[in-house]
Amino acid sequence: MITKVSTTFSQQYFDRLRDTAASIPFEQVDAVGELLYRAYLNDKQVFVMGNGGSAATAAHFASDLSKGTVVAGRRRFRVICLNDNLPVLTAIANDIGYDMVFSEQMRNLVRPGDVVVVVTGSGNSPNIIEALKCARSHSATTVGFLGFDGGRAKEMLDAYVHIECADYGLVEDLHYALGHCFKEYFTRRIQEDTRNMLPS
Repeated sequence: MITKVSTTFSQQYFDRLRDTAASIPFEQVDAVGELLYRAYLNDKQVFVMGNGGSAATAAHFASDLSKGTVVAGRRRFRVICLNDNLPVLTAIANDIGYDMVFSEQMRNLVRPGDVVVVVTGSGNSPNIIEALKCARSHSATTVGFLGFDGGRAKEMLDAYVHIECADYGLVEDLHYALGHCFKEYFTRRIQEDTRNMLPS
């Protein structure tokens, strides 16, 4: 039997999620979408990363970009999630330090004009800050999915979507939804755009 208390709690949660979603700065979403689509058209590499729940969101977003946007006869997004390679990540964490797990991987791969996407609730994780420093030193473009007050990361980003909310659950819910939003947007653009056709 479902009690009134559990029903009330669930309704309250989704009411809060709805209200937070209504406050999304959609002009920021559009700006990030355009930046990522330009990277796709220019055949740039996209790097995605996060910690904890944000690591799961980063991995899902990378999967959606690399597989979910595939259109026959069109070029594909070049995307890699830096929290997915556990042997490399743990080797760096063990031998150098967890603060460097993303930046050390990027040093092997990042090139000018590539896009580095950080998914972070607080915006203050040391390994995220080190990744952004590395990206900027290599003339890569920096993008963030942020929460809370944006943290230190906010001032290091070329574009971002900032969910101004102090509840990790709601921030992570909406970061996840942003990935699906972008997947649908890019798939439609790729289908319609003739600039990205593969040679026949």
